[in-house]
Amino acid sequence: MSDANVYLAYTRAELDAQYNNRRRYPQFLTYFENWTKWSAVTRATLPCQVGVAYGPSPMETLDIFPAATPNAPIQVFIHGGYWYSLDKSHNGFVAEGFRPNGVTTVVINYGLAPDVRMDEIVRQNRAAIAWVYRNAQSFGADPARLHVSGQSAGGHLATMMLATDWPALASDLPAAVVKSACSMSGIYDLEPIRLCYLNDKVRLDAEEAKRNSPIHQRYPVRAPLMFVSGDIESAEYARQAETMEALWHRLNYPSNIISLKGDNHFTLVHQLREPASRLTQALLAQMGPR
Repeated sequence: MSDANVYLAYTRAELDAQYNNRRRYPQFLTYFENWTKWSAVTRATLPCQVGVAYGPSPMETLDIFPAATPNAPIQVFIHGGYWYSLDKSHNGFVAEGFRPNGVTTVVINYGLAPDVRMDEIVRQNRAAIAWVYRNAQSFGADPARLHVSGQSAGGHLATMMLATDWPALASDLPAAVVKSACSMSGIYDLEPIRLCYLNDKVRLDAEEAKRNSPIHQRYPVRAPLMFVSGDIESAEYARQAETMEALWHRLNYPSNIISLKGDNHFTLVHQLREPASRLTQALLAQMGPR
């Protein structure tokens, strides 16, 4: 392998290391196993609708965990996995922190690379959000208070939801379908993804990477965006967040930066199991009165 720089000052091997979270956190399989177990318990103990279709393909489904109170705000959660792994069954546990606080939780699935391209992954997430908006009242939630959060690749997708021209997608959708977003260890520039080992699965070309990078989007609605990080992230993850934060600052849009000491790229989301955790409470504050 060549020692030439492929992105900024990184060689290919160095860039691979910056984005290889499974190598950085070798206990990742334990995290995935815990997520699966926790989420199975959540689905067994909380009221829920599982596997609700929002589109025609088998992967276009979502799980709904209604709040106990009527006309509740909605927190839509988008799973991570670098766009090629995991699914909604790993993250149902996030409803544990929201339901006691009067929030309905929706966890969405989407097609994974390499079976689908990034354009289609983003399209499916937009279709899921549109479905939730249109059907919210059928499960006791308020479509006017719809918020989105996601982890890692899900943070990228949550941010892309803010870059959506909803009325251009359908005449029944208002500009401000999504009232706020939270990105946990998100990715905002897909160019280094295109140039590292991940592209063996994701298969981005240069134009597709730019077209789906949050740093290159227009944001038609002044919505709050929360950036969440742990204290053991790579330098590239920190650079990505700083670049996106700078864009939000230039737009003069509201933002909040949360650093969770003691948590890493994978364990950040564990806080959403706890109704009183710092992250859960920060998201509730961003959502506004309930």
